[in-house]
Amino acid sequence: MKTKVIYPTLLLFAMFGILSSCQKDAASTSSKTTSTTTTATITARTLTGSIVLASVDTASSGKKDTLFLVNCFKPHSKPDSVAFSALPTAIGTYLTANYSGYTFKKAFKITDTTKTVTGYVVIIKYNGNFVGLKFDASGNFVSVLEQMMGQDINNPQGSHPGGPFDDRQGGPAKDTIALLAIPSAVLTYFDTTYPTDTLLHASITPDSTYLLISKNGVLYATNISVAGKLISRIQVGPPAPLNVKSVTQANLLSAITTYLTATYPGYVFNKAFADLNGSTIIGYDVFITANSSNYIVHFDASGNFVKAITLH
Repeated sequence: MKTKVIYPTLLLFAMFGILSSCQKDAASTSSKTTSTTTTATITARTLTGSIVLASVDTASSGKKDTLFLVNCFKPHSKPDSVAFSALPTAIGTYLTANYSGYTFKKAFKITDTTKTVTGYVVIIKYNGNFVGLKFDASGNFVSVLEQMMGQDINNPQGSHPGGPFDDRQGGPAKDTIALLAIPSAVLTYFDTTYPTDTLLHASITPDSTYLLISKNGVLYATNISVAGKLISRIQVGPPAPLNVKSVTQANLLSAITTYLTATYPGYVFNKAFADLNGSTIIGYDVFITANSSNYIVHFDASGNFVKAITLH
C-alpha cells in the first residue's frame, strides 16, 4: 500500500444562528464522542425558530440536555406538523437518493403571516443520528440544518467540550487519525481488498466506523467497521484518468466557502482535494461533516456546486 499522511487543517470561525450569534471553530469531521438518544420527542418552538429533537445524555457530565435544530424558520413564521404523504414528491425523491436507508421521523410545513407555505423542515434518522433538512415550498433542497445542545444556545464559544459536536471546538482534529493508527483488522481488509489504492486520509465516525479516503484513478471513500468488515465503498471523484492534490481550507475558492456556509451551517471542514487534468484544475472535492453525518461536496473549477454525496 502506498500511503501519504495528510495533516488536518483548522476551520475559520463562522457566524450564524437564529437563536443567537454562535461561533464554531473546527478541525475535523464528526467527533468520536457520541450521545445516546433517550427520547424521540420532536416538537416545534415558534418563538425561537428552533425545533426540539430529543433529550440526550451528554458524555461529559452524564446529565440530560435537549438537542435542537436551529434556524428552521424565520421570525413570525409558523411550523405545523405534516404527514410524509403531504410533502412534495421532490422531497421523498431527494431523501431516497441522498440518504439511502433513512428512517422518517417528522416533518413540518412552514407558513408565513399570510398562511402561505414557504418551505418544509424534514427530520430523519440516518446511521443512528438525527438529520434535519430544509426544503423550499416546491420541495427543492435548501440546506442541512445545524444542531445544537440546549446549553450551547447562548454560549459564545459554541459547542461545549465533550458534547456530541465537540469537533467544532478548536485544537487537534479529534477524529482524524494517522494512517499508522488504523486498527489492524481495518487496514488488513483494506490492503487485501484494494491493494492498488493509495490511502490519503483516515477518520473515525461517532459509531466507530473508519472512513478511509483513497485514490485509485479516482477518489474513493470506504467505510469499514472496527472488526474489519466492509460497510460501503463510494466512488467520490470524477471519472479517470485523474490526478489529485490536497488543498487547505484557506486556499479554497470563496465561492466554495460561501456555498458550504449557506448549505451546511456549522459544518466542520475535514479535507479537500483539487482534481487535475494534467496540471489544470477541473474541480474540487471537499469532505465535511454537518452534525454527525459525513459528506463530500463537488465543485467545478470555478467553485460552482456540482453535487453532494452522503458518505456515512
